[in-house]
Amino acid sequence: MLETIPEAWAVALIGCAGGILLGLAARLGRFCTLGAIEDLLYGGSDTRMRMWILAIGVAVIGSFALMGAGLLAAEQSFYYSIRWMPLASILGGLMFGYGMALAGNCGFGAIARLGGGDLRSFVIVLVMGVSAYVVLAGPLAPLRNLVFPQEEVTGTPPALAHLVAGWTGLPLVPLGLLVGAGFVAWALASADLRGKPKAMFWAAMVGVGVVSGWAGTSWVATTGFEAMPVVSHSFSAPVGESILFAMTGSVRPVSFAVGSVAGVWLGAFIGSLVKGHFRWEACEDPRELRRQIFGAGIMGAGAAIAMGCTVGQGISAFSLLSLSAPLTFAAIVAGAAFGLRQLIEGFQPAE
Repeated sequence: MLETIPEAWAVALIGCAGGILLGLAARLGRFCTLGAIEDLLYGGSDTRMRMWILAIGVAVIGSFALMGAGLLAAEQSFYYSIRWMPLASILGGLMFGYGMALAGNCGFGAIARLGGGDLRSFVIVLVMGVSAYVVLAGPLAPLRNLVFPQEEVTGTPPALAHLVAGWTGLPLVPLGLLVGAGFVAWALASADLRGKPKAMFWAAMVGVGVVSGWAGTSWVATTGFEAMPVVSHSFSAPVGESILFAMTGSVRPVSFAVGSVAGVWLGAFIGSLVKGHFRWEACEDPRELRRQIFGAGIMGAGAAIAMGCTVGQGISAFSLLSLSAPLTFAAIVAGAAFGLRQLIEGFQPAE
């Protein structure tokens, strides 16, 4: 396959395929982080949060099964090769969650809503992508590097299963599979979720989409001739990368990130047509638009500091049991809860 398709395009297609699954899950399965948090805090339902836990469990099982089969070079992943900084996880996660509440969507959710014709989400996507790159590689990059210097890991990866295996001498892969099974059991302990086969199916498909990213990019990295990163889905910096590709695609190669973002949009578009929900929407209230732009800017910066978003840290990093994942995700939930509380009390950005 790699003899006929350039490796960059191969990983982009892999990203697109997984992204389509995620986009379909968002539109057909109502898989949404902010929606899950709102339901949990104000709707009296934990079903969508348990969907998220189920997706994590499936992703963990799939990822560690790939490791056991020698099909995932996890040590090459970003989450295993960069030193974990707890303060960055907390600060970045709080910023991301708060910005997500103000914007009304995370990056993944905004792309999915854009696929349904919501032009307000187009603004969120643009602002968030640019904001992430301002902090990652733009004017604020030196400040980020000064406060949160990224250092390569030379010893044990910053991952729960690896640390436990090192302390106890237990085999790594069975440990990971056991943790993944625990997440699945936790999610399915809810009779409400068990009574919704469609919700369980689409939650599982999100996990499969993340695993497909790891499997596909690892295969290209180990069998191809170019130095390709081992990655899976995330929607913070990849959104900015997609914007750059749209502007300079003739001089820069396509990537997994570009394919992933395009795939989510395509899957969401198909899903909205299937359900008959596609319709053009725009913002009629300038105050709402201002709030969304402000939130998207905070969200992009927070994701750059935390090294991921609700999907990047909340599922992809979790699938490898990275130490950064649970703390970052908890901080995102806390930041979102604070932002939602302000909105419910009539919060408006300062004039």
